[in-house]
Order: sequence, then structure tokens, then C-alpha cells
Amino acid sequence: MSAASLPDPASVQTRERFFSLVQTHLDQGTLVKVILANYKGEESDLQRIQARPVSLKDQPCLSFVYRHATRDITRNLPLAEGLATLKALTGTDFRNAHLLTPTEEIQLAFSKKGKATLRTGKGEHQPEAPQQAHNREKHRFLELNRPFLTALGITDRQHQLIPAMSRKWKQINKFIEIVDKALQGSRLAQQPDIHVVDFGSGKGYLTFAMHDYLRHTLGKQARVTGVELRQELVDLCNQAARELHHDGLQFDCGDVRDYQAGTINVMIALHACDIATDYAIHTGIRTGADIIICSPCCHKQIRPQLLSPHPLRPILQHGVHLGQEAEMLTDGLRALLLDACGYDTQVFEFISLEHTNKNKMILAVKRKQTDPAHTQEVLGQIHDIKDFYRIQEQCLEQLLQEDGLLTAPAN
Repeated sequence: MSAASLPDPASVQTRERFFSLVQTHLDQGTLVKVILANYKGEESDLQRIQARPVSLKDQPCLSFVYRHATRDITRNLPLAEGLATLKALTGTDFRNAHLLTPTEEIQLAFSKKGKATLRTGKGEHQPEAPQQAHNREKHRFLELNRPFLTALGITDRQHQLIPAMSRKWKQINKFIEIVDKALQGSRLAQQPDIHVVDFGSGKGYLTFAMHDYLRHTLGKQARVTGVELRQELVDLCNQAARELHHDGLQFDCGDVRDYQAGTINVMIALHACDIATDYAIHTGIRTGADIIICSPCCHKQIRPQLLSPHPLRPILQHGVHLGQEAEMLTDGLRALLLDACGYDTQVFEFISLEHTNKNKMILAVKRKQTDPAHTQEVLGQIHDIKDFYRIQEQCLEQLLQEDGLLTAPAN
């Protein structure tokens, strides 16, 4: 079957049955998503299309994600146009279509000769029994009825959690819980105006959540800025912020290494690879941030410098152990450097993000007072650790020294 040809009449009827089911589940609010797969069209790097219901300006739409080999492209279409687009592509450019609901998966498949078959199976996500749902209910820092959750595809039009997004919902709430505790222990607790910068904001889930939490839950006049390298995601998030009338929320295209942020009160950088985490922490310290939150990844700078001390050499001869050692040292030094710059710092496990299985988080809250004697003690610890492992350079330390934010330990 070529991409331009249509299937036989019987298969056309089968396709119509499939899209009749799609319409029914849309009307009932039970449609999780539709996936088009087994692409046979002319775009060499297009892999699949995913469409899910969203609400923009109180209008029901279908949000399309075109998944290519190296990028995703998102388009939001009115329901009628979105359904027509799915129907036109199914059986021509795509041989398979999957309709996912909370309880079942319906698959429409076309053979090479254009014959269509319809199969129904159990869905991946089963509904939770009412009593179970009640027993598991816990305090949330965000409400499911917030409009941004529907716009981002986390809830449906009835503000019910979409099962496929349950992990993301858990991540968002846990993150806001961490931020809430940090705010209460900082000088920002009584401050009405807060500027938050989220480096590497991606699709904006946490950025929107931070804005909603600060503005709606805490009633602060917060400004929240998402900074992202990919212009298409910046445009998408800015459009959603405008449509939701989220004043004080904006997204900029930029890199943490040279972004001019002005004054920052809360600096966030999740999944900043290798020394990008150092640049993010440096930006937070340099701009006087009261709270710095990082989730580091890809610890490459320290590993090639490590000289395995004699007692540890038999253990560190294994690459996996050497990598873990480099990760521990990198984040341990970052925590100590934050301590030396006047921050109470914690390193702990967080829920792993969707783009990495790394789950370490560094949380630093600026102390109300500094202790010069303590600072010198921490600087001495940093020096001893570097000397023991023969570490010649560490990016965050260099950045802080170049700006005069960190001095060498006193002899």
C-alpha cells in the first residue's frame, strides 16, 4: 500500500468504525490518546504521531506531537480538524492506529495490501476502585482542577487525572512539596515578590506548576521564567501561557552559560548535563538566589582527573565503580562549595525525571548569617578532598573564584 493510496471499501468502513469509537470516547471524556505508528510516508525521520485531548481557552482541542528521530513538533488543532487529520493519515501514511482509554486499547492495523483489521485488548491503565483511591488520597500542593494541568495534558476536560500522566503528576507534586519546605525555611517566606528562573524548562510542566503554586496557592506576585535551548518548546509554552492568561510567566530561548537573568530568588536547573550544572549553581550564587535546586547529570569533568588512592585502587579498577565515585565526588564538591558560599545544602534522592533515570537532587537554602570560621573549615575540606584524589580543576570552583565569590582557604 503506497502512502498516497486509500484502502479498499471494506477497510474504509473498518476505519470509520475505529474513528466512531474515538469520537465516542472523546464525548465521554475517556480518551487518553491516539497513536499513529508504522509510518510509510515520505518524511525520512518521522516515527509516530500522538494526539491527546486538551482544553485551550475553554475550547476542546487535540494536541498533536509529531515524534521525529531527533525532535518533537507539537500542534494544537480544534477537535474537528484534529480528527480529520488523524483520519486522513490513517491507512495512508500510517498503517497502525491505537486508541487508548483507561480500560482498553483498540488497534486498527492495515496490511501491505490495504486490508484493515480491528482488535481490542485490555488497556495499560486500569481504573482504581473508589475505596482504594480514597485510601491512597494524600495532601497535594496543587489541585487537579487547575486549568494549566488540562492545557498540558495532565488532566482531561473533567479535570480527572489522565492515567498515563500519573507519574508526571507525582513528580510535580513532590517537587512543589520540596520547594514549599525550602521557601518556609528561607527569607522568601514573607517576601511578596519572587523571581524564579527554571533553566532547561523543556515542555514547562514544573515551570507552570511553580507559577500556579506561587500565584494561586501562596498569593505572591511571582515572576517565573523558563529558559530553554529549543525555540519550538519556548514558542509552545509562551503560547499556552498567553492562552491561560498567566501573567508573570514567560519562556526565553537561552543557555545557562550566558543567560542574563538579573536578580533571581529561586534558581532551578533539572537535568543540566555535566558542567552545565556548575554554570547553573554559579548563576544562582552570583545573582543572590535564596534557593538553588539542581538535579545533576552526566558527570564527565572529574572522572578523567581521578587518581585512585592506593587502598581504593582494586575497587576502582571497575569502570562502573569509577563512574559512581566520580559522580559522588562531583556532587559532594558542589554541595561543599555551596556551603562555603553561605548555603545550607542537602543532597538526596528525588523521583527520577522522564528523560533520565538519575534521581539525585541538590537543594541549597541561603543562610541568614555567615560564619567566616565555618567557611574556612569547609574550604579546607574541599582542598583536602581535591588533594587526596589529585583533582586539578572543578568548574564551579573556578567560576566562583573568577568572580571573587570564593577565596582560597587560609593557611
